[in-house]
Amino acid sequence: MTDLVSGTVDLLVVQGAVALPQIRAGKIKALANLSPMRSASMPDIPTSDESGVKGLNMSGWFGFWAKGTQKDIIANAATVEALADPAIQKRFSELGLDVAPRAQQTSERQAASQKAEIEKCWPIIKSAGIGMQAQ
Repeated sequence: MTDLVSGTVDLLVVQGAVALPQIRAGKIKALANLSPMRSASMPDIPTSDESGVKGLNMSGWFGFWAKGTQKDIIANAATVEALADPAIQKRFSELGLDVAPRAQQTSERQAASQKAEIEKCWPIIKSAGIGMQAQ
């Protein structure tokens, strides 16, 4: 972000929440939101489809994982309750974060989203020869 603001680089792909303060300050211009739909927290930024780059979708998302936790505890998590709080939703929106609809806040939906991202990215990673190195 520092390099973009200073003019060292001309383009940056970054999560909206990272760019939003600089966008609001008029220091950078958002060309597109890479989600399939416009962001509720940044409704004036067009999607990549609207900007003429059809299918360039790389939505960022956050999730919580718990190992060995009973399903009824996860289903009634305090996190879900907190995300329903209008004050929290308002604050997240101010930060450039959209809260997924309640129907999408399930373990099954999160697992499906993660699987879809892996299936989309894995061929690209593999064809580029990208690997991990132990440090």
